[in-house]
Amino acid sequence: MDEIKNGKKNNLTLVAERLESFTKEELLEKQKKIEYKLFTFANFMEAQLAFFNTSLSNAIPTESIIKRALQIEKLVALPVFTDAKNAINLYKINNYNKDLVTSSDDILEPDVEKCKKIALEEVDIALIPGLAFDDKGGRIGFGNNFYTKLITKLPETCRKVSLAYEEQIVDQIQMESRKFTVDIIITDKRVIYKI
Repeated sequence: MDEIKNGKKNNLTLVAERLESFTKEELLEKQKKIEYKLFTFANFMEAQLAFFNTSLSNAIPTESIIKRALQIEKLVALPVFTDAKNAINLYKINNYNKDLVTSSDDILEPDVEKCKKIALEEVDIALIPGLAFDDKGGRIGFGNNFYTKLITKLPETCRKVSLAYEEQIVDQIQMESRKFTVDIIITDKRVIYKI
C-alpha cells in the first residue's frame, strides 16, 4: 500500500513540475487542441448521452466543452455529490447557465429541482477526470474515489475517456486493480487507446 502511495506522490510531483513550465496561454492552446480532438472523435460524436464533470482544480477545464456539446444537441449528464456512501447521482442538463447551482463544496452541479435524474445505464460515453494517467488506462484521481467507483458501475458498452495534457502521461501508475482504468485518453498530442 505504501508503494502505491509513494508512486502516486512521485507521479503527481512529476506532472506538477511539467505543467508549471507552461504559461496560461500555452495551456489554453493545449486545451483547444484537446477540445478539437474530442469533437472529431467518432465515439464522442456518435454517443447520445455524454457524462461530464464540471471543472475540478488541476483538471482540463470543461465549461466550453459542455456548452459546445449542448449546442450540437448532445444529451449531457453531470454528477451531484451527496454525503451518502457510494451514491452516484447523475442529472441531465439542458442549459449550462441556467441548470447549474454551486454546491456547499463550491462545485457546479445540476439543480436537482430543475434537472431530470439519469440512470447510469443510459450513459454512452463518460469523461473521467484525473491528475495523471499511463498508457494502460491507469489514472490518479482526486482522492474522493467518486470517479473510481463510477468507472466500475458504468455499463460495459460505455466508453470511459479522459482528457489530459500530454504532460500528465507518466510511465506507470501503480493501481490496486486494473478494473479502475479508463479506455481512452485524449491529449493535445495524441489519442491513447488502453493497451
